Parts: sequence; structure tokens; C-alpha cells
Amino acid sequence: MTSPAPDSSPSPAASTAPGLFVAFEGGDGAGKSTQARLLADSLRAEGREVLLTREPGGTEIGEKLRALVLEHGHGEIDPRTEALIFAAARAAHVIQVIRPALARGAVVITDRYIGSSIVYQGIARGLGAGQVRGLNDWATEGLWPDLTVVLDLDAGQGRARRTAGDAAEDRLESEPDAFHRSVRQAFLDLAGSHPAAYLVLDAARDPGSLAADVRARVAAELPAPSRGGAA
Repeated sequence: MTSPAPDSSPSPAASTAPGLFVAFEGGDGAGKSTQARLLADSLRAEGREVLLTREPGGTEIGEKLRALVLEHGHGEIDPRTEALIFAAARAAHVIQVIRPALARGAVVITDRYIGSSIVYQGIARGLGAGQVRGLNDWATEGLWPDLTVVLDLDAGQGRARRTAGDAAEDRLESEPDAFHRSVRQAFLDLAGSHPAAYLVLDAARDPGSLAADVRARVAAELPAPSRGGAA
């Protein structure tokens, strides 16, 4: 199906804290957790303080909300309720974990952030990109990443990766391919509307070469050592 275009209002302001805030986005199975970990390992090897986290999650309440919204067996969860659960988990994540880490100069790397809510609930679920964006802007008190890396992958390839092992697909992963195709296009549209704030990469490529491209872009965004983690 054809997805409506994401909200095209001016790009939100990036974090102004001493650290650096990087989010990884993309469809299910694109390799976000792998690339987030590789980036974290690379930066830690340089002596920088790194917080590697995920959404929903990152806090005790966030992990409980993650189980509620992603696991099967909790009954029907309508799109509006789904969006509110994600926003509640994100609010706790930002105030308890992300902002304190940025304030002390750490590099914060998160597997998913506001972009996922705009795409999954705002576009794919049809709630409206502007509505969902506004909700999350309020929940986070306007905290947006300095850089968002979008790993782009065909929906069919993503499903093949997710089903290659023994793990069962969660509520969102098990949506039909048409849903995941709309998610993919919405991420590309979102990145295209604010290209300076995004890095879009072909997730079908070798993980090592992807990691090198991510690291090169992050290097250009990193604060000076006196403002970052370790010197």
C-alpha cells in the first residue's frame, strides 16, 4: 500500500548536551542491534564513554512496557494505545538514562527512537506522522538525536533474516509484508525530508563495510575530547 508522507515540518533540534546522541532506525531484521553494538565497541576502544541502549526498554519500567507491547498474548492493542505505550517507555528512558548520560559527555547509542514511532504508529498504523511526532516531542521534552542512521532493507529480506533462527516473531515483526513495505518507505521518506540529520545505508551490504561507513559519519559528529567521554 502507499503510505502518506511523513510530517514535513522543520527538522527538530538535535541534542545540545555535551555528549553525542545517535539513533539506529530501520525495518525489522535490518541489523540495527548489530551495527549499534559495533559502533559502541569502536568508540569504547578509543576510550570514550558509551551508553548502548534500546527502545522500548532501557529502564525497568521500559522493559516491562516492551514485554507488554511486543509480546503476544496481551489481547488486542489498538494503534493509539500502542503509540502511548511506546511514548511512555520513551519518556522514562530519556529522563532516567539518556539525558544524564549526555550531560556527562557520553556517546548515547540507541536501537530505535522517535523515528520508529513516527513510522510504525504514525504512518503504518495510520495515526498521522504529525500527531505521533508531537506526542513524542512532548514525552522527551524535545530531545532528538544528533544523527539517525537508517538501515534500509527489503521487507522480504528482513523477514528471511528474522525467521532464519528459532526465535518467534514479536507482534510487530509478525505483521504482513505489506505493513513492512510501508514501514520501509516511510523511513526513506522521513530521512529524505531532513537529509542532514540522517545517514541512509543499504543494510544488505556486508556488516563490516556498513560499520565503517557509520563510524566515518559519527567521527564527523563527535564532540572534541574535552567535551566527550575520555580524552
